[in-house]
Parts: sequence; structure tokens; C-alpha cells
Amino acid sequence: MSDVLVKIKRLVLKGHYKFSEKASLEMEADGITEFDVVESILNAVTIYKTLRSKSPLRGQAKEYLYVIQSTNLDGLFIYTKGKFLQKAGEETYYFLISSKRSVSE
Repeated sequence: MSDVLVKIKRLVLKGHYKFSEKASLEMEADGITEFDVVESILNAVTIYKTLRSKSPLRGQAKEYLYVIQSTNLDGLFIYTKGKFLQKAGEETYYFLISSKRSVSE
């Protein structure tokens, strides 16, 4: 398991994560809960892919997005995309940009 995935899982276990408005809307549209997303991330064995952010709003020159596709404990395949955020030198959070049912089922 990669160091990045371990870091993501530890932040999620500590409750140090937040959802974007887009991710919250996707979850609502797909009928999945925050708990479903957390279970899916904790069940992941690998990061599906790493993308370099092209957003003009990114906080750093090099910002990476991590895509995780995994099931929750009920077997529902969930797609998440997130990044690490740090505010004013404080604790790091895992910020979920996208959280929805995976179309790769």
C-alpha cells in the first residue's frame, strides 16, 4: 500500500476530511452517504490514479488529485477524487472534490 494512501486513510480515520459542494451534490444524487464514502476509502488497497491539478484555483504550483475506486462494506463501488489541504500551517485535511457511484462496476 502506498504511503499516500496510508496518509489519506489516517486522515479519514481521524475525521480530518471535508466534502466540496460538488461532492455533496453527487452523493445526494447517487443516494450514498458520507459513511459509504469513508468505508470505501478505508477499504481501498490502491490509488486508482494520480492527476496533476489544472485548476486555476489550486493552492500550490504542483497540486495532485488522488482517484480512489473501492467498495464500501455493502459492496457498492464508489469513486472519489480528493487532494490534501493545509490552512495557515494547521492540520492537513483530505478534501473530497468528487464522491459518487463508480461507473466501473
